[in-house]
Amino acid sequence: MSSTLRLLGISGSLRRGSFSTAVLETLAAEIATTATTEFADIGALPHYDQDLDGAASPDAVVTLRRQIDAADGLIVVSSEFNHGMPGVLKNAIDWASRPAFASPLKNKPVLIVTSSPAFTGGVRTQQQLRETFASTLARPVLTPEVVIGQVHTKIADGRLVDRASIDFAVTACRALFAEIELLRR
Repeated sequence: MSSTLRLLGISGSLRRGSFSTAVLETLAAEIATTATTEFADIGALPHYDQDLDGAASPDAVVTLRRQIDAADGLIVVSSEFNHGMPGVLKNAIDWASRPAFASPLKNKPVLIVTSSPAFTGGVRTQQQLRETFASTLARPVLTPEVVIGQVHTKIADGRLVDRASIDFAVTACRALFAEIELLRR
């Protein structure tokens, strides 16, 4: 790595005690020698409304777009609701994807991590997020899908404690770092 990387972490859950946030904070700590991670507050965003978009976008939207623009890459950790991504996360992506074809997401490497109390670990959300980010012209990192099944048994004191899950996710973070370095050339 040529320098410390700047990442933006986005949790797809607003819940206090969120498994997604616990996973994201654990990953940020694990990779801290290589990357600094700032966290987005997607709960502050209003529902997407094209009438509010543009030069006078709400402050929370401007902040999110600036955070994405300043980051070398994103780590998005999400749960799965009703076989799909949470609405709050889709809303954040919709705000971040503007202006179309020139948003701060364009060419931004994105590592996607999903989790669920189910053994499937959020695989449906994983696919939806890959498709959605690709449509924004972001660059979902090509790595084996990081899905954490039975996540409720792998969290203690607000942190992911399952070493196998942590190691697998950190390996995926290295793929994110490599994508960032490739784009820097």
